[in-house]
Amino acid sequence: MAYSSYSSLSRAQLTFEYLHTNSTTHEFLFGALAELVDNSRDASATRIDIYTEKRPELRGGYMLCFLDDGIGMDPNEATHVIQFGKSSKRSPESTQIGQYGNGLKSGSMRIGKDFILFTKKDDMLTCLFLSRTFHEEEGLDEVIVPLPSWDLNTKEPLTSDPEKYAIETELIFKYSPFKSKEELMEQFKKIESDSGTLVIIYNLKLMDNREPELDVETDHQDILMAGTPAEGVKPERRSFRAYAAVLYIDPRMRIFIQGHKVRTKRLSCCLYKPRLYKYSSTRFKTRAEQEVKKADHLAKIAEEKAREADSKRIALEARLGEDLSKDSRAILRKVQDSAMMLKRDAEMKKRILEAKHKALKEPKELNFIFGVNIEQRDLDGMFVYNCSRLIKMYEKTGPQLEGGMACGGVVGVVDVPYLVIEPTHNKQDFADAKEYRHLLKSMGEHLAQYWKDTNIAQKGIVKFWDEFGYLSASWSSSPSSELRYKRRRAMEIPLTIQCDKCLKWRTLPFQMDAVDKRYPDSWVCLMNPDGNQDRCDAPEQKQNLPCGILKKEKQAVEEKRKELAEKIKQQQEKLEALEKTSTVKSAADIKKLPLEVSMKPTEISSQATRSSERSIARPRSPPLPAHLKNATSAPPPRAVSQRSTRTPAPPPSKVETSRSRVAARPPPPPAKPAAKARAKTPPPGRSSRTPAKASSSKPAPVGLRKRIIVEDFSDQEEEEEEEEEEEGEEEDSDESEEEKHQTKKSKMAAALGNRGKVLEKGIPPKRSKMEEATEKSPPHELENDSKNAQKDKGLLVEVRVNKEWYTGKVVAVEVNKQSVRWKVKFDYVPRSTPKDRWVFKGSDEVRLMRPPSPISPDTQQEAEKGPARMEPDTTQPGTSREVTDSLVAMLRTMLRYFFPPAFRIPKDDVNSMTAEDLVSFPLKEYFQQYESGLQSLCNSYQSRADAKAKAVEDKSNSTEVKLREADEKLQKLRTNIVALLQKVQEDIDINTDDELDAYIEDLLTKGD
Repeated sequence: MAYSSYSSLSRAQLTFEYLHTNSTTHEFLFGALAELVDNSRDASATRIDIYTEKRPELRGGYMLCFLDDGIGMDPNEATHVIQFGKSSKRSPESTQIGQYGNGLKSGSMRIGKDFILFTKKDDMLTCLFLSRTFHEEEGLDEVIVPLPSWDLNTKEPLTSDPEKYAIETELIFKYSPFKSKEELMEQFKKIESDSGTLVIIYNLKLMDNREPELDVETDHQDILMAGTPAEGVKPERRSFRAYAAVLYIDPRMRIFIQGHKVRTKRLSCCLYKPRLYKYSSTRFKTRAEQEVKKADHLAKIAEEKAREADSKRIALEARLGEDLSKDSRAILRKVQDSAMMLKRDAEMKKRILEAKHKALKEPKELNFIFGVNIEQRDLDGMFVYNCSRLIKMYEKTGPQLEGGMACGGVVGVVDVPYLVIEPTHNKQDFADAKEYRHLLKSMGEHLAQYWKDTNIAQKGIVKFWDEFGYLSASWSSSPSSELRYKRRRAMEIPLTIQCDKCLKWRTLPFQMDAVDKRYPDSWVCLMNPDGNQDRCDAPEQKQNLPCGILKKEKQAVEEKRKELAEKIKQQQEKLEALEKTSTVKSAADIKKLPLEVSMKPTEISSQATRSSERSIARPRSPPLPAHLKNATSAPPPRAVSQRSTRTPAPPPSKVETSRSRVAARPPPPPAKPAAKARAKTPPPGRSSRTPAKASSSKPAPVGLRKRIIVEDFSDQEEEEEEEEEEEGEEEDSDESEEEKHQTKKSKMAAALGNRGKVLEKGIPPKRSKMEEATEKSPPHELENDSKNAQKDKGLLVEVRVNKEWYTGKVVAVEVNKQSVRWKVKFDYVPRSTPKDRWVFKGSDEVRLMRPPSPISPDTQQEAEKGPARMEPDTTQPGTSREVTDSLVAMLRTMLRYFFPPAFRIPKDDVNSMTAEDLVSFPLKEYFQQYESGLQSLCNSYQSRADAKAKAVEDKSNSTEVKLREADEKLQKLRTNIVALLQKVQEDIDINTDDELDAYIEDLLTKGD
């Protein structure tokens, strides 16, 4: 369809307000400045000057200028600037930073309201003026951009429309800081090279205090972020000089800020023990898939055009027939050539499509570089570049997220090509967040491998940092400025500097007297003390980095299969149990259940009732020692309620393997006569947690049991469940898709099953007297076991894994007929060990750390209704409140006195800890870290003492050598003196040194 057919249709328009909207994408102000620096780099500039000019009449009080010596723009190329989204740099193989055709507009409008651009190329001068002030004053809605141009030599306008030129210059003179043609030409003169560009931004944006966002007064050699404190902020977030120094991974452009050169860095050359890791993955597909779709679309269009041209050629050949006139042959040849060219173009685009399809399946390769920042160890993290341009900095990953000293001070560098991950328009993040998270996760795994390869942890982290002058316990403190430490750091990291002429990087040999030397900004290769690199035509030496390999601990196939089968079995059991349950949210739901409820059997003695009350009202005591636990006990008999006679105490029960079951299980029922006597009377006391039971006239079938899930909506349990689900997803991420599909339903069942508490509710059938007498366990025994077992949630325990004990917390309980199992979530375990584990309660693999908190989620409702009667704990000696408080205060004082530096619990938190918190305090980890710190301190003192002793010994040896040399010189001198005297006086006879000394002294005396 012809273009003229669309002339009557509506068109999208770019309004003036879009200029402001487009600028808001830059949340980080230095990112907006970097957009203009990127344009200079893409224009092959070798130098860019960023400076300010004072203009008190303008908003902000100054103009911000960007001047480069790039290729510049002619009038036609300058028109692309005012076309939003149009970029000539966009291509899959492009290494240029700009891809969206938006950086100049969004960046400049973020800094100020107006900008004017001067550019020079091919003896043509072009000025571009984009002003929001102009649009506001004139009340315009459309974006209007004056664009006049002149001849470089004659300074005459290059235009065929003088009226248009007059309007453009009049607007520039009215709304810009330059009020005449002469002032405009003065700006063009600042571009001293044959080509280049000058961008001037004015009417700067202000903060709430009416001050500009960029501070140029505090440091006259820098541009600072106004209102940003000097401490607690990364230097690249406060200083544009620091940000520009690391803006490019391989800087090839000189950057000057306020007339002073920026000492740019190649980060990989500024690190201690750098190491390279090659990484490949097929996960990065988003950008490649977009390129495949685009190539497929272009290939289809080219094929359609070739088909139409070929059909046109065939039709023309048939129409001309045997007409061999000159004009006919020329027309036919032209059509044939056009068809041939379009066919070749279609074939080429088809080959491009096939190549991109093939590249889509190939893994993308990246290079991770890691090293230790010994110059300032608190500046660590990942620096992620895209096409050599910094996108994200100081990103913590892997072990660095844990906040300890492991991997502290390590810096990672990676340059991600445009085809792997695409950046956002503001170049401060990546478009595909999922792929970026995968990249960080992979860098974290390689970071952990690098930490192992350097053996820093094995030698001692504190000792390592002591060697480089980090003597303070504060991690953010600067290293010592003593000369010996400065030399030590300088010896490990050779100085790399860029030639101001050829822009090649040179590594200078270490020199003792050059530790604090300040090299000039105009340093050139001729100043290099290395004879092989002292001229600009010498090739640049490539950095020779050792390569590392990620060593993954692969689990055996049989172990994986066995572990997976066990998980499937557990989840299936939970799913089967879940299918037999009914969810109860209120008392009304209980009435709707088709259950035949009867009163609780009265065979339980009052002693058992009081025992159950005590077990609910107070926490269980810690486990008894073996010699007390195995001893027989004979508690005094208690009087049965409403009876004057006394009933003998029941015989002692067997000690079971599970400790808590001994305390939770009720004693066996008393004899039949006592049961008959109490059959008409309900039990005297009941816990509020036991649901009320109504009597039923209809007998229940034998063995009929129902489970009721009472939902617990406490936030703590829900958070634990979410954490467990997330951990489960992480652990299963390496399994195959088939294994994930098999366990999907089981995981859902487990997640639902953990939300409530399962209480088994037995409905006792009618029995004969013989059955009541001979029954060994009451029908509510499993119910009590389940209730008591659920109290174990939240217990702090230690579990033995691979002959090592690790602390953790019980997060789930599973009750079977034979045993009780705990699911323990560990506080900390090595990466190769699962974060949680199921263990059998009472086994040798688990042991208690302390008793549970008196108020658990299960007894929350009881605590709200009123305090229950507390029974004395007969297993522990009684202590007064004053003694307890005194011991707590003493423990706090002791913990604060020996508190190790950088412990995971802040020192100030000890003052506010309760007695229960102090009982659960990780003393083992506390003393391990204290001993480690003390050992490191002793090692540090020993190292210093050894170094001093060695220095004294070296000095002593040096003194002895000098003394020996002096004696030899003296002896030689005496020999020469004797020879001289014998030449003067032949009859002289001197045989010893004493005779010589006496003779010389006698000569001196006579002479006087």
